[in-house]
Amino acid sequence: MSDANLRTCIVIPIYNHKDAIGGTVARLAVHGLPMFVVDDGSDEATQAVLARLGRQYVEQMTLLRLPVNGGKGAAVMAGLRAARRAGHTHALQIDADGQHDANDVPRFLSAARAEPGAVILGRPVYDESVPKSRLYGRYLTHVWVWIETLSFTIRDSMCGFRLYPLDPVCALIDSVRLGTRMDFDIEILVRLYWRRLAFRTVPTRVVYATDGVSHFDVLWDNVRISASHTRLVCGMLLRLPMLLAHKAMPRKTSAATRAEGGWWRVAERGSRLGMALLALSCRLFGVRFTGLWLHPVVGYFLLTGRDARAASHRYFAHLEHAAPGEGTPRPGWRSAYRQMLAFAQSGLDRFAAWSGRIAEDDVVFDDSAAFEALVESGRGALVIGAHLGNLEMTRALAVRNGRAKVTAVIYTEHAKRFNSVLSTANADFASRLMQVSDFGPETSMMMKQRIDAGELLVIVGDRVPAHESGRTTDARFLGATAPFAQGPYVLAHALRCPVYLFFCLKERGAEGGTRHRLYFEPFAERIALPRRERAQHIATWAQRYASRLEHYCRKAPYQWFNFFDFWARPGKTMTEGSTPRGNDVRA
Repeated sequence: MSDANLRTCIVIPIYNHKDAIGGTVARLAVHGLPMFVVDDGSDEATQAVLARLGRQYVEQMTLLRLPVNGGKGAAVMAGLRAARRAGHTHALQIDADGQHDANDVPRFLSAARAEPGAVILGRPVYDESVPKSRLYGRYLTHVWVWIETLSFTIRDSMCGFRLYPLDPVCALIDSVRLGTRMDFDIEILVRLYWRRLAFRTVPTRVVYATDGVSHFDVLWDNVRISASHTRLVCGMLLRLPMLLAHKAMPRKTSAATRAEGGWWRVAERGSRLGMALLALSCRLFGVRFTGLWLHPVVGYFLLTGRDARAASHRYFAHLEHAAPGEGTPRPGWRSAYRQMLAFAQSGLDRFAAWSGRIAEDDVVFDDSAAFEALVESGRGALVIGAHLGNLEMTRALAVRNGRAKVTAVIYTEHAKRFNSVLSTANADFASRLMQVSDFGPETSMMMKQRIDAGELLVIVGDRVPAHESGRTTDARFLGATAPFAQGPYVLAHALRCPVYLFFCLKERGAEGGTRHRLYFEPFAERIALPRRERAQHIATWAQRYASRLEHYCRKAPYQWFNFFDFWARPGKTMTEGSTPRGNDVRA
């Protein structure tokens, strides 16, 4: 998320801090951020001070008033909801009593820019003014939070200086009944951790004024916090298997971060340890036995992968709209499970191919004439594939059999852990990869050298590199308009080489087993893009590719592995459970 898209405000809950609020607002105002001051039913004297501040900072400050004192948590939640309604993506919560160092605001903002999906927590750095009862009493809550999260990630759960990403936080407070008083700060962090948000910590100075006003009720707030910990411990026990599984997996970013760019911003899921264990199982027990482990693994990812599940639903909704009939899967949990299972199985197949565990008889050409002629000619070529079936199967087999030099042009930043596991299966794996971030002049020169040496360069046509997000052309795909990358056709024009399409689909064999069927099609002897009609020619080639991709998606509907919103348009979304309508379907 760029600085321009990081729309941060400040939320200040206040209850009867009439003497401190003026200085707090003044110190915060210098940072130029909008401020939401939430009056939690304060007395008339405090209301008068707030009214004066509202007039003084009329361009920067929004004053919200709760008619009855509901507690700090109620005030913060009201402020967060108001901030989100106003279009802000992040909110910096800070107490009104002036204990926190407003000079640290830029540090919180910098941490949020570095990781927009994370909760940025203040970790108090106290001076001699801190009461010892407060200092040591906090550690009892810290210990309980560490137990409730099975983690030391949340170093301090009581500091009132923190920065929230608003989308996931508002989703939580709108769906779960949270504590509304001093227990709020603790409970919301534990529940956000359970929802797998990332946390980062910023040290910040905290000062206790000798004449400061505290609204912490020693008896009742401690009772509320104790009751909250009791609920959270019970919640932890119910979530224990998931929490243990999560410890081996990365924390997630916010939905806003994912939506900003595209597929490349979606973090690779799964730990390298888990992938390595599956690879070891393949070596020791074979692919078929290891495949049994995929069912619970896929079940877990189906339950926890809301975005991938929704993307799968959109895909099958488009497929059903474009090709209605008995053979077309209906969108839903069952089709999403089968698609994710096919994706997981393709990963095992890739490992098996690279480690020589797939017999040549298990891989057949639908028609090998085009491939044989190309190999015999010794010419290099550009091969355009897709995230359909198993794109790497031919590359692995070609390297193992020495029949052709095949190099995949990939974006390895998105699958580092999986590619590192594959590299253990075959020493040639790393040498058969070319990592790129775009299709610029330097990339074209490297590829031209490989083409001239007779290599086959394999790229995908159904994704756009991160640095090429604006270079797309629209094509009809499954009854809707979708953005397709221009890169493959621009690259083919620069390389001046033959272009082929390649798809590898897994199918049932005659004797009940499975095998891989390869489809290798001539696409163009050469792609030329005249300067004056460049856009029209690119659109024509992209549409030809999209039509062939659609043909094979219909042939093997569960084997297209794009778990993001392929048809996305700004301001156009389709949630899980909705259905495309009209002639120009957009999800």
